[in-house]
Formats: sequence, structure tokens, C-alpha cells
Amino acid sequence: MAGTNLPEPPQGSEAPPRRLARRSLLAGGGLGLGLGALLGAGGAWGATSLRATQAAADAPGSDAALEAVPSQGIDGHLPGFGGESLPCHGNHQAGITSVPSASVQYSAFRLRPETDAAALKRMFRVLTGDIEGLTSGFSPLADPEPELAARPARLSVTVGVGSKVAKLAGREAPEWLAPLPKFTLDELGGGYDGGDLLIVLQADDPTPISHAARMLGRDLASFVEPLWVQRGFTRARGAEADGTTMRNLMGQIDGTVNPAPGADDFDGLVWLGEDATWLAGGSAFVLRRIRMELDTWDMVDRPGREASMGRRLADGSPLSAPAEGASEHTPADFEAKNTLGLSSIGMAAHIRRAHSTDPGERIYRRASNYDDGTEAGLLFGCYQTDPRKQFVPIQQRLDEADLLNEWVTHTGSAVFAMLPGFSPGGMLGETLFT
Repeated sequence: MAGTNLPEPPQGSEAPPRRLARRSLLAGGGLGLGLGALLGAGGAWGATSLRATQAAADAPGSDAALEAVPSQGIDGHLPGFGGESLPCHGNHQAGITSVPSASVQYSAFRLRPETDAAALKRMFRVLTGDIEGLTSGFSPLADPEPELAARPARLSVTVGVGSKVAKLAGREAPEWLAPLPKFTLDELGGGYDGGDLLIVLQADDPTPISHAARMLGRDLASFVEPLWVQRGFTRARGAEADGTTMRNLMGQIDGTVNPAPGADDFDGLVWLGEDATWLAGGSAFVLRRIRMELDTWDMVDRPGREASMGRRLADGSPLSAPAEGASEHTPADFEAKNTLGLSSIGMAAHIRRAHSTDPGERIYRRASNYDDGTEAGLLFGCYQTDPRKQFVPIQQRLDEADLLNEWVTHTGSAVFAMLPGFSPGGMLGETLFT
């Protein structure tokens, strides 16, 4: 998780004094200190404020609010989650383990032929300043619409690189930083594969994403050129209780078995260690574009859909568990039999094929839905330390025999090294050059 340091304004930008006063209230000493000072100022108003704060903490979407700080931009002080800023500094980049946002945009770029190592370093300096500004509510230099940056709605900018960037910087690329092996059912080549640079924009409002994409694209234009863009979404913030597992467009609860940030084994599964040298504190990221054949899926009855997945659609509980009293988190029993003596969870059911007895063969998934007007599906993103040992074995089993293969097709594939985090006064990607 990113740290709680607020970025300083980029050169040429200055936060309005009223915003700095709000920052001093909420940052540093903590929210409790600010509330305590306010409560000491007068009885009735203070009690009402405390009750309102408690109600907000219990409301859907409060988990996202707890990791945010106030925007430092113009109008950032206005109420609503649009005024929340997600700190961009820390050991790891923001946007990886933060509470999932309602909207996401993946933008891949290829290096221009004239971009050399010196230009690459300049690019990361520019990128660092833009990230610090945009995520905190400040507009980048020469931004013609600074008002669009003022309410970032927890905007995060997460950056990954391909092997070409590493080699250009004089660093050795890890062996896993390469295209995935070809799976038999893949239909790649449609324009959503690979890339030299990946920028992941996430926010609870698509407006700051659109504005950030435009500003970043403008500032990076002399170094890289656009390759592809993919936009995804989940439910709107507050539409469901915090911690609710998302549903994909097939109606399935998607992502029940997922390592949890803060769990004992999470770091070893996701974050690269010191032996990764320039990538220590980073992670390996796989993005797969999965088209769903929803027209034919609609022809399948509910029992057939549940048998394909191995879980009930209503609550995600495994078919091996009694319908009453079970939940999506009830462990699946792959030895259980039904009244006919057959496996309760079919041999080719999705959850059986995805299951592994190897605890190290797990990934941290960050998926979202997509619908571009011509097709719909899932943008399946996942983090790990080595895709060859974590993602690939899982996908190979699914590729060989998964009932859901009748209705899903992988049409895009990319692997990136997500860079370590950076500190105030530092530069994103500085380990590439040191």
C-alpha cells in the first residue's frame, strides 16, 4: 500500500491557502486529532459531526475513504468522494493493493525509435511530476483545464515497463518479462497485445481518468506513441457493501479465492524481493482481454451455468456445499458426490480446473468488466512474482479443459514489470538508472 506522504505542488503550481489548512487538520496528526479539536470547540455541533462521521464510516465506500486524503486542488474541499486524493508515494506504487476503483483505463505505448537512454530518464522525470500533480488534485504544468484535475476521486497512476525499456536503461530484464506461451484457444493479434510502457489509471469517476490520460499522453508524446487502450469498470462506489466480490458480465461472482493484502503469505506471492535488483518492491503484471459470448451464454439454463462454474450464481457458494447456510467463502470439496454418485463439482468445472494444491501457485487478481459497444467481457489483470510459475500453470489447465471455454475467448495478452514505488523528492523508475 502506498504511504501517506502528500506530494509537494509541482513547480509553478500553488495550492490555495484554504486547502493547506484542511490538510493540516486531516494529515499528520490524524483524523482523530482533527475531530477532537473540533469537538472541543462546542457541544451540539461536535456531537452531530461525530455521529455523521461514524455513519459515513459504516456506509458502503468507507474503506476507500479511509485510505485517501483531501485533494489539494481548487474545489477539492467540496463534499463527496470526488475530493479524495490517493497518495502516490510509498514502497509500492499506488493502485495495486488500494481498494478497487469503479473505473480503470489501461494504456500501452511503444517507444519511439529516437528515444535513447537519456530521453528515457527525462520521460520518467516528466511522468513523476505529472503523477504527483494529477493524483493530488494539482494540474500539470500548462494544463489548459486545471479544474478537471481538482477532484481526482482517488485517482491512481500505476506504471509498468516491458523488456525493451529495461534494456534501453542498461538493466537486465527478468526472464518472465516476455510474451506468455501460446495457449491453444487464444485468438490474439487483434491489437491488444504487448507494449513497452503501461499506464494504469484508476478512479471512482471517469472524468479524472480521461483528463489524466490526455495530459499524460501529451507530455509523453515525444518519447512514446500509443499502442492500445482498454477501459474497464466495476459497480459504482457505494453500490455494494465494502469487500463485496465483483460480478462479471456473465453474472458470476468473480474472484472469490484471492490472496488478501496484509495476509502472511501475500508479500511473497506478489512483491518482488531484493534479488530482483531494480525491480525490488515491484511486481509482475499480466493483463488478459477475455471476450464473453453473452448471446450464447443467455441460452444456457441456470443449472447449466452453475455446473460450468462449479458455484451457485445467487451467492457464489460451491456446488459441493448445501444450498442453505453456505457462502462464496465456503471451501469447495472436490471429493463430494451428489445423490447419483457423481462429483458435485464436475471434472471440467471452472473452479476445479483453476484450483491448485500448490500454495505458491496463486495470483492476486484485479479484474474489471468491459463493454465497448461491439463486444463485452473481462479485463483480467493479476499480480505475482513470476507469471511462469503462477499464472501460466493455472491458465494451461483452463486451456486444456474448462467448461467455460465454450463462452470465453482470450483476445489480448500482455506482461509488464510494475515498477517499485518512489518517495517524495524521488523519481518513479529511478532504480532503472542507479
